[in-house]
Amino acid sequence: MRDFVEKLVDKLSVGENKDRVSVVQYSREAEVHFSLNTHRTREDVMDAVRGLRHRGGRPLNTGAALQYVMDNVFTNSTGIRRLQGVPQILILLAGGRSFDNVETPASALKQRGIFVFAIGSRTSDSRELQRLSFEPSYALSVSDFSGLDTVQEQISSLMSTAAPKVGILHRILTSRDVVFLLDATDATRSDFPAMQDFVQRVVEMLLVDEKKDRVSVVQYSRDPAVQFYLNTYMTKDEILNAVRNLRHKGGRSLNTGAALQYLRENVFTASSGSRRLEGVPQVLILLSSGRSADSVDAPASALKQMGILTFAVGSRGSDSRELQRISHRPTSAFSVAEFTDLSSVPQQLLASLEALPIDVTPETPTDSGTSIMQPFRCHSRTPFTSL
Repeated sequence: MRDFVEKLVDKLSVGENKDRVSVVQYSREAEVHFSLNTHRTREDVMDAVRGLRHRGGRPLNTGAALQYVMDNVFTNSTGIRRLQGVPQILILLAGGRSFDNVETPASALKQRGIFVFAIGSRTSDSRELQRLSFEPSYALSVSDFSGLDTVQEQISSLMSTAAPKVGILHRILTSRDVVFLLDATDATRSDFPAMQDFVQRVVEMLLVDEKKDRVSVVQYSRDPAVQFYLNTYMTKDEILNAVRNLRHKGGRSLNTGAALQYLRENVFTASSGSRRLEGVPQVLILLSSGRSADSVDAPASALKQMGILTFAVGSRGSDSRELQRISHRPTSAFSVAEFTDLSSVPQQLLASLEALPIDVTPETPTDSGTSIMQPFRCHSRTPFTSL
């Protein structure tokens, strides 16, 4: 296995602005030997690989290892260049059947646009290898790992087939449709300048353009009111100017459920500029100061079923559990004491936006089974055509 990794690294053009490499071993738990930004030369990577010692341990928790790699290796802080369109590749060497469930983390990796190639031995479950892989054809088998040389060229060929997909993924990953839904009840009148400032801060972080990020703003109280649609403005300056000129809507009743339903039917639509059907991530950022007067469950669920990624930000008067139910996942709900304290939230939101899942998961078999002995992760600046 170590020799296989060495031979693969030997064919890469390792460098800070070229190919980057990380190696992880796991059994019961995962252990990172070095991250993508640890070594900057091929010689350093090769020395580190030669110095690897077999980790050992039992059982083989592949699912936990995949989740660990997604949370701790495919990250900006460890050297990932996902948003620059650099191919993200995970090569798994699997020596047996996983002790834990692999479906959820494997699916999450695919949704992140990570190209997973799984190689198993005779004790592996071939159907699980296919489920782990980005596509079933990216799963390979050898009788034992001493025969890995026989699949080296095949891996190179398969990796080159991933190259045409990278441009599509990059376009999706660098494009977002972002809708702000602002609580405009009488209770937020004094907070409205802080809410405007929050929207401006987030917009400043976006790459606004017709083919990149698009923005819409909606205020609501009893009824929603669209301030501008996703296809109204195509430059950052136009959007920032429109946000500065917003006037607080006012109103007593906070009908969040009705507002969510309105967005689904009137804003997240092709005629309003939504590119959902093109695979562009759809993002909703809600600012709410209190508990909704109507039910939010059905419209929030409908948005999730459409693939809308909702982030809810509430103040002291909000219901934290309601915010979690509205959000696409509980961890996407944020709370501040007052809306004047929103300054720390944009960076948290940006980190979440950069980790957005994308709907590129191919159809795979639904049967279970396999295990990874040593995941090897490679992050390349090129489409691997030289391998």
